[in-house]
Amino acid sequence: MPDVRQSTLAALTAILIGGTLYSVAFNTFLDTSDPLLTSLPHPQHALSYFARKQNILNQLFIKKSWGWTTAAFIALWTTSPREARTRGRFYKWVVATTVWLLFTTWFFGPAVGERVTALSGGQCVVRMPSGILVPVPSSYCVTREALSPATHPDIFPVAVVVPDGDWRTRPKLVRGHDISGHVFLLTMSSLFLADQLHATIALPNPTTIHSFAILTVCGLVSLWMFATYTTSVYFHTPIEKLTGYLVGVAGFLCTQLPFLQDPTPVEMNVEAGRRD
Repeated sequence: MPDVRQSTLAALTAILIGGTLYSVAFNTFLDTSDPLLTSLPHPQHALSYFARKQNILNQLFIKKSWGWTTAAFIALWTTSPREARTRGRFYKWVVATTVWLLFTTWFFGPAVGERVTALSGGQCVVRMPSGILVPVPSSYCVTREALSPATHPDIFPVAVVVPDGDWRTRPKLVRGHDISGHVFLLTMSSLFLADQLHATIALPNPTTIHSFAILTVCGLVSLWMFATYTTSVYFHTPIEKLTGYLVGVAGFLCTQLPFLQDPTPVEMNVEAGRRD
C-alpha cells in the first residue's frame, strides 16, 4: 500500500503548483498585503463564488480548520484499536497545536506570522470610515487595543471625521510579507491527518465506528485539498503561498521528531498477533 503521507504531500504540492500557475497565467490572485486591494471586493468575485471571502468554505471551514482537524483526530484516535491508541499520536497533536498557536496567536508577544510581516516592512495602521489608512505606532498592533479619536487623540489627524463619538477600530499590519496562513494551516492539517491515518489504516478488522472515522478523516483531507486549490487560485502572491506551504511542511515535520514516533502498522499487527 502506498504511504498515505507521501501521497498526500504529492497531491498538495501538485494542487498548490497548479493553482498558483493558473493564478499567475490568468491574473486571478489577490495581493492580500496591499491595503488598497484588500478593502475592495476580489476582482473575480462576480465570476467565482470561491473568490469571495464570505464564501461558506472560508467562513465555516478554513477559518476554523484546526478545530475541524482536532475533532477529526479525536474521532480517529479514540476509536482506534487499543494497540494503536498511543501516547505518541496524542503528543503529535500537542506539538502540531503548539506550532499552530505560535504561528497564529503568540510567540513571546506577537505571533510568528505577524513578526515576519513586521520585519519585512509591514506597517501598523488603522482604517478610517472613509477608507483612509492612518499610520499608528507599531506597539498598538502588539496590544491590539481598540483605538478612536476620543481615546487616542494624539495619534489621529485633527481633521479626521468619524460617524459618531463611539466609533473605534483595531489596528492591523499591512504591506510586508504576508505568509499565507491558510496555506500553512491547510498543509499542516492535511499532513497531520494523513500521518494519523497511516497509524491505523493498515490494521485488520476495524470496527464499524473506526471505519466511519477513517472515512470522515479522508473526506476532511479532501476538503482541505480543495480549499488549498481555491486559496492558491484566488488569494496571496505566489511567494506568500510558497512560504505558507514551506512553514506548513516544517510544522508537520516537528511532529516527526524521533521521540514522538510509534511502531509502524506492520509492527502493530505482529504485536497484536502475538497477543492472540
